[in-house]
Amino acid sequence: MAEAMDTDGFSTVDADSCALTEKPTCILCLGMAGSGKTTFVQRINAHLHAKKSPPYVLNLDPAAHEVPYPANIDIRDTVNYKEVMKQYKLGPNGAIVTSLNLFTTRFDQVLSLLEKRAPECKYVIFDTPGQIEVFTWSASGTIITETLASTFPTVVVYVMDVVRSVSPVTFMSNMLYACSILYKTKLPFVLVMNKTDIVDHSFAVEWMEDFEIFQEALDQETSYTSSLTRSMSLVLDEFYKNLRTVGVSSLMGFGVDEFFKAVDSARVEYKREYLPELERVKKEKESQEAERRRADLERLQRDISAAKGEPVPLTTPLTTPTTQQQPTMMAAAMR
Repeated sequence: MAEAMDTDGFSTVDADSCALTEKPTCILCLGMAGSGKTTFVQRINAHLHAKKSPPYVLNLDPAAHEVPYPANIDIRDTVNYKEVMKQYKLGPNGAIVTSLNLFTTRFDQVLSLLEKRAPECKYVIFDTPGQIEVFTWSASGTIITETLASTFPTVVVYVMDVVRSVSPVTFMSNMLYACSILYKTKLPFVLVMNKTDIVDHSFAVEWMEDFEIFQEALDQETSYTSSLTRSMSLVLDEFYKNLRTVGVSSLMGFGVDEFFKAVDSARVEYKREYLPELERVKKEKESQEAERRRADLERLQRDISAAKGEPVPLTTPLTTPTTQQQPTMMAAAMR
């Protein structure tokens, strides 16, 4: 597959990659509470509408009071969050998990709707719950992510609040969470540094590119956490090298074009790296299943052979009544 590099450093798709246009790209937006995920979804949705390429949008947050964008599929239309709390006697987070579990039982219907709309849209955008751990580490979140990734090109987008990350310790916490999500999903990953209209994200990019500059920032911290952060920063150095990072302002719209360039680059990575691995795992499972069935059949045949008894002869041979016997039999039936 031929690729080219644009001025922003992201690989772009040329004419030899036309096969990638067959299915829309699924964008899973994850992030800490208050990082601006919903506003970010609203911004990229408005951007695509302005480009005359409207996306297919899904809201997976059952506890959202309202969303600032028109959702094609809304979990709140399927599951009543407050009723779940009342009937199952759960707290807020437990009710979100249970609502997602109930919604996941109908996710096959969501996939069928997406497949019908696939020729009409280029992107499918998912807005996830504010409690990131509810979606990232729950069974329903894993099912949704893996099911999507096995059907459509899928990109994980981690939205980070750059304003709260000016502290090196908070920045490292965000990076650790982003790293854990990347290695859990094993999907193409884009890091969005949100709210650049308030604080420019260049300081965070410098911290990722230059270890010494990050160490200098840590020198101002005297807590035990700073020592832990200093040692962990060495571990994440390899993570930073292959990370797509984009600065975005969801409020003002800065950096949205660069974000979609990163998404298109991640889509190419999905086809180049994730799909072959997916096919390998499928073939391996099919081979294991075929081997299991063959072993079960052989064991059944051995059991039948071991338990086989002697043939049982009939005590009297079966004969056809003669002409002389037929009136007698008819007379006996008439009695």
